[in-house]
Amino acid sequence: MILNCALIDDEPLALDLLETYVHKTPFLRLAGKYSSAVAAMKGLQESPVDLLFLDIQMPELSGLEYSKMVNPETRIVFTTAFGQYALDGYRVNALDYLLKPISYKDFLEAANKAIHWFEMKGQASSGATTDNDCIYVKSGYKLVQIKLKDILYVEGLKDYVKIHVENEPKAILSLMSMKMMEERLPSSHFIRVHRSFIVQKSKIKVIDRGRLVFGKEYIPVSDSYKQELQNYLNEKTM
Repeated sequence: MILNCALIDDEPLALDLLETYVHKTPFLRLAGKYSSAVAAMKGLQESPVDLLFLDIQMPELSGLEYSKMVNPETRIVFTTAFGQYALDGYRVNALDYLLKPISYKDFLEAANKAIHWFEMKGQASSGATTDNDCIYVKSGYKLVQIKLKDILYVEGLKDYVKIHVENEPKAILSLMSMKMMEERLPSSHFIRVHRSFIVQKSKIKVIDRGRLVFGKEYIPVSDSYKQELQNYLNEKTM
């Protein structure tokens, strides 16, 4: 898989360094580089890219402001000299953020995270999955691997999700939207049953008065998702 990427940074040296890194990375193809978000607007609107390395602190239009205008299919990696921007980056569903000065090691880790995301998305679209499939999520300061087959359900809490994993005493908390989580999970194995809940189909063992039972937890099924769940159950009911 080859990812088309673009670079936006108002510092010429930083822009040149990122370009060098892109050329060193076999699965990245440079589609454009820009010295400001304003300069990038037309080009990236007409030809969206898969991955965007975006500086946060820029005149006229900041990276955070511009990120809300980017094609929703584009994954964003923020680059910044200011660590306090990290939280804001995740609130707009940034894939990662890199703190300047950026080493090639850190750049490559972010690029690998991007290609893994697109591979997972491709598998979700095709419905393909294996026992070894997994996702990586940010939890605190850690990047945590979670095997898809072990996920019981995902619970949405405003800006966060709680991922409940089989045989784990505590759920994994990650700053991510339910929409982004739903996109990353293969629809052949997971189903949304409520605005705040996504469950793994094969883990549904008991349904009690219209609620899904996971141990001591009862998960509601909202009217807007009830029919899709019923269709799945009808296929499995003897």
